[in-house]
Amino acid sequence: MRVLWVALDWGTTNLSAYVIGKDNQILQRLQSDKGMSQLDPEKFEPALLDGIGPWLRNDEITPVIACGMIGAQQGWLEAPYAVAPCLPVTAESVVTVPTKDPRISVQIVPGVCQRAPDDVMRGEETQIAGYLADHHGFGGVFCLPGKHSKWVRVADGQIRNFTTFMTGEMFGLLSNQSILRHCVGGSEWDDAAFVKSVEAAVRDPAGLTAKLFSLRPQALLNGTPSGTLKATLSGFLIGTELAAARQIWDRRDIVIVGDRENARLYKTALATLGKAALTYDSDSAIVQGLRPIAELAHCEFQVT
Repeated sequence: MRVLWVALDWGTTNLSAYVIGKDNQILQRLQSDKGMSQLDPEKFEPALLDGIGPWLRNDEITPVIACGMIGAQQGWLEAPYAVAPCLPVTAESVVTVPTKDPRISVQIVPGVCQRAPDDVMRGEETQIAGYLADHHGFGGVFCLPGKHSKWVRVADGQIRNFTTFMTGEMFGLLSNQSILRHCVGGSEWDDAAFVKSVEAAVRDPAGLTAKLFSLRPQALLNGTPSGTLKATLSGFLIGTELAAARQIWDRRDIVIVGDRENARLYKTALATLGKAALTYDSDSAIVQGLRPIAELAHCEFQVT
């Protein structure tokens, strides 16, 4: 099946590549652990070709459109930030990466920065653009959960302002490197404990660090199962985030864009507070957000 273009979401620790065919159908999703932090500039192209090489044809140029940390200062080639308020993605702001392989043309979408207070994003702007491509006129708030969760206010098609929370990274550090690692391991999960801890964190966000340590004695003295404590840890962190972000999401429509499990947790947490939210698949958002850039590139190659 003919490949028209390739979408990349190239983050700090992972690479997701989407091979796109006719009618923007995703022919295959490729995953790699070769994230930006592991690669020197000269190693990005070989890492990319390792994944998509079998899909390329020798008789044509395939547009490869990328977003994420690949455009950071430490990435393949820096794509300077657009400054909010701004459109999430524009064709005029992309940068073209010099490549050795004549079968590909690589372009990187820049991230967005904010001044006062200072904040940055790379990749989330593309997910927002993808949702807006299918939902013209949306005004409200995007919740983009992950390692660094984003709450982004959008109006008139523009990113107006946003706030980042290190909730996902804190969960990872506490689960794997703190004293809590001894009591929150395993794959079990307790939804009721998650909801209860979200409510507790929202009532008293200032008490977060005390709540976190309470998991240790619950394991030692009460034998509380690890699945319950893992869910409680997540609920404490997400609940504290929601309490801090309330002025952003309160009285506004919310769309959660993320992987299925993260989106489920945030939707559940918001529902616990009486707030409804829609969810949108992150893979579709990436492809839809990069599609206009790819179509321009494809037309250019067809003309030449």
